[in-house]
Amino acid sequence: MLKIRNICMLQRRWKSGKRRWNVLQHKRNNCDRALETFDDFYGSVYGGRWKNMRAALLTEHKYVAMVNNFGDTEQTCSMLELDGAINIKSLIQLAMEREEAGTESNLLLNRRAHYDIDDKLESLLRKQQEREVAAIYPTATDDGHVPPQQLSYDGKKNKEDSHTEAQTDSEKEASSVEFTQSLTKALEQDVQLDESRLVDPQFGTGGLYEYVPASSIKGMEDWVAESEHYKYYQTNTDFPLIIEPEAIFQYPEHLAIYTYEMGNCAEFKPPRQCLTGVLSHFLMDGASVLPPLFLQVQPGERVLDACAAPGGKSLLMLQTLHLDQLVCNDVQESRLNKLRRVMQEYLFDYKQRWAGKRLIFSQSDARNLDEYGSYDKILVDVPCTTDRHVLMHQDNNIFKPTRIKERLRIPELQAGILANCLRLLKPGGSLVYSTCSLSPVQNDGVVHMALQKVFNEHGITARIKDLSQHTALFSDIYRFEQPKGLKYGQMVLPYLPANFGPMYFSKITRNS
Repeated sequence: MLKIRNICMLQRRWKSGKRRWNVLQHKRNNCDRALETFDDFYGSVYGGRWKNMRAALLTEHKYVAMVNNFGDTEQTCSMLELDGAINIKSLIQLAMEREEAGTESNLLLNRRAHYDIDDKLESLLRKQQEREVAAIYPTATDDGHVPPQQLSYDGKKNKEDSHTEAQTDSEKEASSVEFTQSLTKALEQDVQLDESRLVDPQFGTGGLYEYVPASSIKGMEDWVAESEHYKYYQTNTDFPLIIEPEAIFQYPEHLAIYTYEMGNCAEFKPPRQCLTGVLSHFLMDGASVLPPLFLQVQPGERVLDACAAPGGKSLLMLQTLHLDQLVCNDVQESRLNKLRRVMQEYLFDYKQRWAGKRLIFSQSDARNLDEYGSYDKILVDVPCTTDRHVLMHQDNNIFKPTRIKERLRIPELQAGILANCLRLLKPGGSLVYSTCSLSPVQNDGVVHMALQKVFNEHGITARIKDLSQHTALFSDIYRFEQPKGLKYGQMVLPYLPANFGPMYFSKITRNS
């Protein structure tokens, strides 16, 4: 008879039961850094509204379709209308009829002398400076040392600040942003000597030659404090400034742009090739059509697109059929090549009728263009933080750790481009400055810096055109920022039912 053996339960051994630390801990990438910065900055500026903007920025944005007038125009319009798209021109006409009937109240044209954004940015600057000081002097109060109110860094003095030498010290601090004091000098001034560690010469000083104390901080030569970025936003006005309503707005007769109604997130069909060999329509962010529209190009004018690539705004100006000559400039050859490909795909008989004749390409830094007083209209769509792009894509992300200094100095680049473009305008000419950023520093702050710069250095004065009355015509399509939040321009806000933008734009006319 067989014996029943005892059965024992053995716990199974799991291999690699614990997850590795690099899996448990999420590694911060460039998009995460951008989102953290925006939560801190925009959360302080826009308050509770930032949550809705944040959700829209993290969602795929909405497009519009611009019909190519050099292709099968009627067939393309019919195709888009059958898909449920609406011509923006018809929506504007409806808004004009409502306005004439008096059923829709106009936006306030008389803006307040004080803007809420000033106080918010000033408070944000103080908080950022306190955090930076606390990071350098974490135990300063324990040992009786009084930390400085703000940090300084070693930076080269901008050549553009030479006009401030005749001002008093108080005026310099109030009207210009100067970075002359190095971090090393600041530490030398703030340090307190510990007398208990001083060496008495009567006991010998030979040991002092064996030890050489540090005289500078390695790696801090190019260090820039985050708070320095906010200092570009200035509130004082020491130059003539006039803000007046824009007289008229005319939608181009031959321009056909289609969109879906607010709340409809349907996608457009991809462009098809027409009988003429060009593509049928061009897809672009809906907010990008506003800067060239409000530039109001007219027949016979010479127009410059100072930062033209990738080419959507330039193509829109050509689709108005008004331009005699358009100069497209960009700083990189690769970006110009992309722009050329777009033009070849959408312009009929490109080589014989356009290249080098009505369409001219230029490769140069927009700050170095020197055809002063030669352009009737200029579109200045400057490089910026591209808020939507940096939250969605890792490549070419300005929040990469090695590009911190480049990111914090963006307002200087933008102001230099805008100031030089004001000099390129003919007296009485107009330009539109635009960014795809929500940052008040890159928007109103840069416009203020550029107007101040051209007046102090070249005696050029300009006036701001208030477009509030005309942006109301687009209220069925876009969500705009309220007027009290902006000084010099208008801005399309990211909004889930109409997920366009962000897009800031300001129209400036050079005085005769």
